[in-house]
Amino acid sequence: MKIMLTKLFFLPVFFSSFALADNIYNDQHQKTKRIPAYVIDLPSSVSDIFIADAASETMFRYSKTRDGIIKKDERYMSIGLEGVGKKFSGDQKTPLGIYFITKKLDTSNLAPKYGIAAYPLDYPNAWDKYNGRTGYGIWIHGVDEKKPNRPPQDTDGCLALSNQELLLLEKNLRPDVTPVIVTRNINWVSEEDIKRLRFDFQKALEMWRISLKEGDLSTYLSFYDKKFQSGDMDFYQWSEYQSKLFENVKIEDIVFENMMMFSDPEESDLFLSKFTQTVRTIDGSLKNNKRLYWRLSSNQWYIVSEDST
Repeated sequence: MKIMLTKLFFLPVFFSSFALADNIYNDQHQKTKRIPAYVIDLPSSVSDIFIADAASETMFRYSKTRDGIIKKDERYMSIGLEGVGKKFSGDQKTPLGIYFITKKLDTSNLAPKYGIAAYPLDYPNAWDKYNGRTGYGIWIHGVDEKKPNRPPQDTDGCLALSNQELLLLEKNLRPDVTPVIVTRNINWVSEEDIKRLRFDFQKALEMWRISLKEGDLSTYLSFYDKKFQSGDMDFYQWSEYQSKLFENVKIEDIVFENMMMFSDPEESDLFLSKFTQTVRTIDGSLKNNKRLYWRLSSNQWYIVSEDST
């Protein structure tokens, strides 16, 4: 009887010890879990993120879940004949940065090398133009059915996937929604790093929004880097342009929707916020899609470029 009681007493302690150890492991796993450094925040409207890792010749698909950003699958890809880091038209390099699919092309009347489908990316974007990068026609596309096996570096700068993979991903490649991040090799950070960065980034965006809403021109312009450029306007031209807007337009409210936040894969202090902005005035509302490129310098956030559509 004494032996039986000892066993009965020992079993709960034994199992509770395993449960405690499991909880400790899960807590430590959450703290040490590493994720790609580039996705800071996504709205519910974005389900998939593609990360093209040139070093491993792999296109990864990540998805946003309740548990954070998780890898869903991966596939082989081919990039530019001359590698990555596109600067000029015709250099046969794949651009590095944060891009978005603009539309789906019907490839039935195009050259066979584009395969079953093609999805143009928005290269050159505002940041590419800021840096004087030129070129066009950077797509995610398929392969020639008669020559399906392409070497790792075999395109004019596009990202080539197998036709079968493109068919499987058709519902995940959504124009103006799906981000495609092209990097030399993936940089990994902890989820805690992303949370801290998200908090600071959201704070900067909210302060920028409030200054615009309240017509505080001085505070608003303090968010802009002296090397700022938007289209043909530099910082001083932009300041003059905004000054006239602040005088003539009385804003009642500004609303952000579909906010996306990213860290640049090439420049560790460069960030992108992409969102839909609605400006409400006494005369009506204006809605547009906006991208702000931010530089984080000495814990201060500065806008270096922006565009709207």
